[in-house]
Amino acid sequence: MKQDRTSRAHYCRATAGCALPVLALVSGACYFSTLHAASAVTLENVLQTTLKKNPAIQDAKAGLEQATGQRLVFRSVVWPHAEVGVPAGVQAGHRSGESGVKGFALGRGALEQVLFNMAVPPSLRRGDTEVLIAQQQLNVAVVEQLHAARLAFYAALYNRSLESIREEQRRKLEENVATQQDRYKAGLTNRSAFTGATVQASELVPQIESAHGAYRQAQLKLAEAMAIDPAKSWLPEPDGELQFVPMHVDLDSETAAASQRRVDLKLARLFVRAANEDERIIAADYYPAVGGTINGEYVPVTGIHRQGSTSKTEDFIGSEIKEKAAYTWRVTRGQCQPRAVPNRQ
Repeated sequence: MKQDRTSRAHYCRATAGCALPVLALVSGACYFSTLHAASAVTLENVLQTTLKKNPAIQDAKAGLEQATGQRLVFRSVVWPHAEVGVPAGVQAGHRSGESGVKGFALGRGALEQVLFNMAVPPSLRRGDTEVLIAQQQLNVAVVEQLHAARLAFYAALYNRSLESIREEQRRKLEENVATQQDRYKAGLTNRSAFTGATVQASELVPQIESAHGAYRQAQLKLAEAMAIDPAKSWLPEPDGELQFVPMHVDLDSETAAASQRRVDLKLARLFVRAANEDERIIAADYYPAVGGTINGEYVPVTGIHRQGSTSKTEDFIGSEIKEKAAYTWRVTRGQCQPRAVPNRQ
């Protein structure tokens, strides 16, 4: 009875020892299956992630925002230019019966508006062209990066399939090697058949390694397009299989259509248009320009005598239109006194 209990205890310990590797194997298989499911991506997910996180596309979007601001710079040539200044200071000493230290301040303003300038029309067109160029650059970046992501996805599927096919071929050739070896040991065949089968099986090894390396390289390109850091995350596993479908392409019609819809060709045309507008802007300096200027001055202190004034309490606003010769008029309190004043610019 005691011997039966001892053998039963040994059997339980042996069963528990065998169960541990089985449980570990099942847990490891579940873990790797979970990782594969987490890193598996479809083509739609790849394209969406690339469009959202790709660095080249993000740079192109920032360039579009910069071009919008640059258009405002080009259009500013037609906007009025205003300046406001407030000179202030302290005066001291004796003058006209006044003594002590006093502060003073006055306000000055100027408004300038372009009336005629040959650079205005090309500047407005150049600003619009700048935005169009940035939009086409964004389109080029989107097309190129999505195309690269699609090619990487297809390359990964192709090389993974090729590696699986080569592995299946090697398994069958290894079975053939084992069969030829048994036949050679039994004296049913010569050694050359066994050697030939071994050589055929060994020739598949570099092909399998090459397909595996190409698959990993496609995964890296896919991660680069999706802005995934391989050091911090798993490489994406493409989900799906390739299906080859025959396609007929008419070279003449496709060439004509590509010349119209390709975004890089549209971008080149916009660069030519922008260069023409830049040439017109430079040539505008050879033509005269007309601008109007209005100057104003305000002194909040009364009792100040001005040169050419008959009143000590006169506050005035002066305005000018300048183009080599100018006409200045002055508005005084209670009356208007126009007077032509030569102004050499």
